[in-house]
Amino acid sequence: MDITSYLPPLQATLNAISACLIVAAYVFIRKGDKRAHKICMVSALVVSTLFLVSYLYYHSQVGYMPFSGQGFIRPIYFLILFSHIILAVVILPMIVLTVTFALRDRIALHQRITRWTLPLWLYVSVTGVLIYLFGFHLYPPQI
Repeated sequence: MDITSYLPPLQATLNAISACLIVAAYVFIRKGDKRAHKICMVSALVVSTLFLVSYLYYHSQVGYMPFSGQGFIRPIYFLILFSHIILAVVILPMIVLTVTFALRDRIALHQRITRWTLPLWLYVSVTGVLIYLFGFHLYPPQI
């Protein structure tokens, strides 16, 4: 059974779940609920890791998928895609540092880097869903 056709919607779902968990974690830490914050952040990390594994597998099997949209939407899509890709690469070491500081109880450093990690991770998660919607539903591949 070939699972590759199921992976793009799974990946979009994982990105959406990750975004929701990040927002929930932010709300919990603002309310002072460290336990719920930690649960949400560990869950977001697990979900994002599952996304990355499935993404790498999918593209190792399928390769490049050209975007079929034309006209005004094309530069918008590529602006979102390129910013998503660049920030996805940038965010990985930032997430590792953020988690490392939290695990080592270096809360001041954790808070300082989280000011950048949270919005970038959220942006990458949300734009991942947008890229899926653009590339598979609004402008499906011409296969």
